[in-house]
Amino acid sequence: MARKTRDPGFGYQSKQNAKDIINDDGSSNVVHLNRKRSINDLYAYFVDISWWHFFLLIIFTYTLINIIFGLIYVSIGIEQITKPKGTFLEDFLNGFFFSAQTLTTVGYGGIAPKGITANFVAAFEAMIGLLSFSFITGLLYGRFSKPKAKIKFSDNLILRKFKKERAIMFRLMNKRKTVMIEPEIKVTLSISEKDKKGAYTRNFYALKLEREKIMYLPTIWTVVHEIDEKSPLYDYSDDKIENLDAFLYILISYHEESFAQKVYQIYSYDFDKLETNVKYVPAASFDEDGFTILDHESLSKVETM
Repeated sequence: MARKTRDPGFGYQSKQNAKDIINDDGSSNVVHLNRKRSINDLYAYFVDISWWHFFLLIIFTYTLINIIFGLIYVSIGIEQITKPKGTFLEDFLNGFFFSAQTLTTVGYGGIAPKGITANFVAAFEAMIGLLSFSFITGLLYGRFSKPKAKIKFSDNLILRKFKKERAIMFRLMNKRKTVMIEPEIKVTLSISEKDKKGAYTRNFYALKLEREKIMYLPTIWTVVHEIDEKSPLYDYSDDKIENLDAFLYILISYHEESFAQKVYQIYSYDFDKLETNVKYVPAASFDEDGFTILDHESLSKVETM
């Protein structure tokens, strides 16, 4: 068995129903307890959440603010901005829509504050609107300008004969049309194994790859770990490798032309996704004019050997 490498930070404890620490999309699957929060965490939170979650929060907050100020206008007297309609619902709706006009600084002119109290409330709300939309504009810029890798990994791992030995492989490609400059990859194998006392512990191994770095990647990269005498999987048969409680943790970095800087992406594979005695179907071909055709849907396709 190859010498165990240093723990990369995932810990040695193992549990039967333990979840993967890294999700398939590279996000963390760790639940934090007793973590101290600060106002500075808000920017990172709003930049990192999904787009639908981001816009849902904006719509909810916008509606909530208008509801609150609509109720305030009703409570100070709706006659300070428009004529009363006689029912609470109609007066509230007038206050709500006046709040929306004030918050967005639209100001149609049909409704306007007339009393001192209403003017103070409207002035305060206008300030909140200016600050809020400035904050949202900054978040939108931050989300669009944040450097992000856009790598697509194959849905599966494969175990097949390779040269005189066996090898574990997976494939990756750039979702963008840009060329990945100097991509570099590191792969860590995590295995739950029995120790001398019969207890299960999680061990980590830095896998040696056929290539860890290439000059540039315009199409597909098949990442290969050959299972030779130095591999931590050398003493395992194909059947045992299929049934291992194991994960691959992947870190890839490259220079992204779109952002003119280096970007990173994390990914993980559960060995439940391992397929044996198959090979990947070519995903790149040439058309009649000689141009290279790259089929993104063929990245994970395999065929029997």
